[in-house]
Amino acid sequence: MTTRHSRHHEPHAITKIGWLRAAVLGANDGILSTASLIVGVANASSDPRSVLIAGAAGLVAGSLSMAAGEYVSVSSQADLEKADLNRERRELHEDPDGELRELTHIYQKRGLDHDLAVEVATQLTAHDALAAHARDELGLSHATRARPIQAAIASAASFASGAVVPLAVTILVPARSISIAVVGVSILLLAVLGALGARTGRAPVLRAVIRVVLLGAAAMLLTIGLGRLFGASIG
Repeated sequence: MTTRHSRHHEPHAITKIGWLRAAVLGANDGILSTASLIVGVANASSDPRSVLIAGAAGLVAGSLSMAAGEYVSVSSQADLEKADLNRERRELHEDPDGELRELTHIYQKRGLDHDLAVEVATQLTAHDALAAHARDELGLSHATRARPIQAAIASAASFASGAVVPLAVTILVPARSISIAVVGVSILLLAVLGALGARTGRAPVLRAVIRVVLLGAAAMLLTIGLGRLFGASIG
């Protein structure tokens, strides 16, 4: 039996968007870029040490690059959000009546009649005017706000966790089998990751799997071709 004071908690995929985007992007990139680098070098050189060094360098450089890129990107988003909030805060101070009318108009456009829109806007403004404008005028919320440090850490960690798999395969299999083993394991993991990401985000699973597998296979086949081409030229 519920009471009017009980709280209803309903999970939504949008609450995962901050970390999900960075995690999926980082892991996919870690698997694909490191595997492509390994198979490219493996087809250009017969020295297993060169292949292993290239894979390890790709893991470290890729993790740092993903972290730096994600931090800069999300920091820019955070700066824009902060600037918009500061502008709203200033407008609320300089023209509160105009901001109330603006909020009322927003609720009218969403289907409320004028009197109810005025009442809702008035009560939300009294409760927290800036939060009301951030949510309903700017589309900003706690769930979707930019978090640069979180995004950077998630990107670096997910890239490394993806990149370590083709690197481990390189260590464990014989040199002559590196390309086949790395491509096979990487495609399998890309498919699994695509399915998990789609299920977490409640998106079509088959479409996500097909997309990531086709793109991953194309990238690795291209680097194999380039490795053989440059290997033959150098040899």
